[in-house]
Amino acid sequence: MVSRPKRRHRQIHKIPGQIYLWLAILIFGASSAITRKLIEIGAQHFIDSRNPISLCNVLFVGNLCALIVLITIYWRQWNKSTLRGLSRKDWLSLTIVAILSGAIAPGLIFQALALTNVNNVVLVGRLEPPLTLALSIWLFKERVNFWEIVGAVAAFIGVTLTIILQPPGQAMMSVAGFHLGVGEILAAAGAVALAISTIIGKQHLSQIPLGIYSIFRTALGTVIFFFIALILYGSDHFMDVFSPFLWQWMLVYGAVIVVVGQSLWIKGLRASTVSVASLVGSFTPIAGILAAYLILGEAPTLAQYIGGSLILAGIFLSQIGIRRQTESKVEFCKVGSTQAEQKVETGMGFKGI
Repeated sequence: MVSRPKRRHRQIHKIPGQIYLWLAILIFGASSAITRKLIEIGAQHFIDSRNPISLCNVLFVGNLCALIVLITIYWRQWNKSTLRGLSRKDWLSLTIVAILSGAIAPGLIFQALALTNVNNVVLVGRLEPPLTLALSIWLFKERVNFWEIVGAVAAFIGVTLTIILQPPGQAMMSVAGFHLGVGEILAAAGAVALAISTIIGKQHLSQIPLGIYSIFRTALGTVIFFFIALILYGSDHFMDVFSPFLWQWMLVYGAVIVVVGQSLWIKGLRASTVSVASLVGSFTPIAGILAAYLILGEAPTLAQYIGGSLILAGIFLSQIGIRRQTESKVEFCKVGSTQAEQKVETGMGFKGI
């Protein structure tokens, strides 16, 4: 006779990988809106004229939570035999990727959240997939089908319209006769940094174990971000990082966005194919826009409707191309490598951690 705990354990293992992925996407999509909400809560509880829940504190503490989760899952990969197999070139590439995707890109995107609304950050962040595709074709002569190219072009035009059609605001700058929002420019710069890191990873890190890649990127990225913030904002910028008020909210952020979201994502990736994970991940911006409306009451503007419609059309067309491409390749395999995870996450954009 099977005991109840064992029966429950078997039932959990019967849950399709797609369910874990969809739950993770809902959490990741809500991350930007939740971050903005936390900043607003902190603004109502200043400590000596400082917001204890600053964007830098949220990113720094959130990364520490993510690092704990990754170490718990992947610590076995950090063994002497595996580490000895990595060359100096591997470590150099890992370092560059960690700085770009673990420090610079999150810092730019979180700063963008302070200057513009969440929907703009979500939509402008969709610059990463078409840029990555263009760089792959240019540098690696990668063969892509017609639908992927059309989808990338549509998404790029959508991002451009989202940026240039913004109504006049406070944080604006003039570029070539256009008045562009500083927040949108920072979000675009963050997407460029993520695209470059993806290209470097694709070229040099495809054989690096996923656990080593994820832990090193998160750990070094957190350290680099900490020192960059100290240089830019001063030594007192992290004065409230141990504030009880900050940590009571970061326990919520860390538990939901980082621990639960990351755990569900990794669990779903292990049980899903590249094509399925890529399709589910492409819904991240939709989840982000819905979360911004439900959590912050941010209704899309005309610029976001126009640009977002083209971006969503581009996502749909790209998924047709990816689906057709996987039918003739081995990409129905499970997502178990660094290269496969990078391919999936490129279509998602920034996950908020």
